[in-house]
Amino acid sequence: MFILASGSPRRKELLQQINVRFDIRISTAEEFSGDEFAPTELVVKNAAAKAKAVARLYPNQAVLGADTVVALDGHTYGKPNNREEAVQMLKKFSGRTHQVHTGIAWMYNGHLFTDVVTTDVEFALMADTEIERYVDSGEPMDKAGAYAIQGSAAEFIVGIHGSYSNVVGLPLNAVVRLARKAGVNLYGDYGEGFAP
Repeated sequence: MFILASGSPRRKELLQQINVRFDIRISTAEEFSGDEFAPTELVVKNAAAKAKAVARLYPNQAVLGADTVVALDGHTYGKPNNREEAVQMLKKFSGRTHQVHTGIAWMYNGHLFTDVVTTDVEFALMADTEIERYVDSGEPMDKAGAYAIQGSAAEFIVGIHGSYSNVVGLPLNAVVRLARKAGVNLYGDYGEGFAP
C-alpha cells in the first residue's frame, strides 16, 4: 500500500485499473509553472515537490507524485483558467502533433526516484464550431491541454505514439517500473511503514 499525492480522479482510476492498494493525500506543494523550465524538467520538479510534501507528513510510507503538461512549440499548457483559454489552446493543437509529458516521483525511505514519459498526440484539423461545442461541454476545464483523450475529445485524435495512460494522466508502465527500482512493492500490504 502507498500514498498517491494527487486528487486527480483520472490518476485514481488508472491505479485502480491495475489493482494496486493506495490511499490519497492531496499535496499542498507550490507548483512551478511557465516556460522557464523545459517541459520534461518542469513536470519532474512538480512531481518531486508533490511527493516530498506528502512524504514529510508520512515519512514511513511510499509516496507517488505526478504532474502532467502538454507542450507545443516550446510552450507548456496546463489546465485552462477559463473558457477562452481552453478555446485558444485547442485552436493551437488543431491539425498538429503536440507532446504530453508526465513526471513521476516516488519518495520512499528518504530517497527520491524520478522519471518522465512523453507521448506524441496528433490532432485532426478542428473547425471553430467543433472547438466551441467541445469547450461548452465543460470537459476541458480541469484537464492539462484542455482535453480528455478518454472523453469526447477522442473524436479529434488522429493517433498517438507512446503511452495512452500517460495522456490520461499517469504512465502506468513507468510507475510500476520506477516502483520496482525504488523498492516499493505495489501489490503487498505491509501494514505500518509499508517496508518490503
